[in-house]
Amino acid sequence: MKIFLTGGSGYIGKATIGALVAHGHTVEALARGDRAAEVVSSLGATPVRGGLGDLGVLNAAAARAEAVVHLAQAQTGAEDLAAATAMQDGIGTGTYVHTGGTWVYGDTNGIADETAPWNPPGLVAWRKPVEDAVLRRARQGGRPVVVQPGLLYGGENRLIDVFYTAPGKEAGFIPFIGDGSNRWPLVHVADVAALYAAALKAEAGSVYVGVGGVNPTARDVSLAVAASVGLTGKAASITLEQARENMGPVADAFALDQQFTPARAEAELGWKPRFTDPLGVLSRGE
Repeated sequence: MKIFLTGGSGYIGKATIGALVAHGHTVEALARGDRAAEVVSSLGATPVRGGLGDLGVLNAAAARAEAVVHLAQAQTGAEDLAAATAMQDGIGTGTYVHTGGTWVYGDTNGIADETAPWNPPGLVAWRKPVEDAVLRRARQGGRPVVVQPGLLYGGENRLIDVFYTAPGKEAGFIPFIGDGSNRWPLVHVADVAALYAAALKAEAGSVYVGVGGVNPTARDVSLAVAASVGLTGKAASITLEQARENMGPVADAFALDQQFTPARAEAELGWKPRFTDPLGVLSRGE
């Protein structure tokens, strides 16, 4: 299958290109600059020069493809919707896989799935109208699918590295917010990449949370990260107010108490997370 992908030089994108190529797909990947083009080329994809604001480029690339996987992070809801619209117009009746995230559900009060009500923190509140518009295409003959990854780990550990590992090494301890009993729906980046590949066969209008099914506490995650950087046992509480000062709006997302099950994707797509020991992987810095 010929696939057009955005965000190919990013954290999830690199893993997803690898998964798609391994499944025998041909991939074209959006590349804003020379460095991004080199990265996607090295992974076996053909670069398409442009950015998310280049709607004509997005539309034309989608029209050449049999499926689209949209991974690039937009700066605003308006930018994301414009890009999604251009690509959905281009792909027509082909599969369009859009990226969301589990943070939109807020606190889950136990183990939840894709039917949970939305209660997003301000950081991701813009996603609701975008995903609604994307999914409405199913009523017009399109094949939209939404994948909502949990908090990713493995490899670069993008958010965890930026907001926990790096500042923690400087401070001498890895923080957690409050008492750290809130749970995070972790998922390995390689498992999410495999889910995107599996989602190409999903039915129109499907929504899947991309989670590993293991939901450790934030405190346990911080202790694992501490072990990975030679600070074994050195995790400490900070208040939500301190977290907001240090991290910005993302602090409210990290403070969420979320548990999710991957049962729908397992049942409908035959996808199953391979990485079931996130604390072990994090403690080893893998």
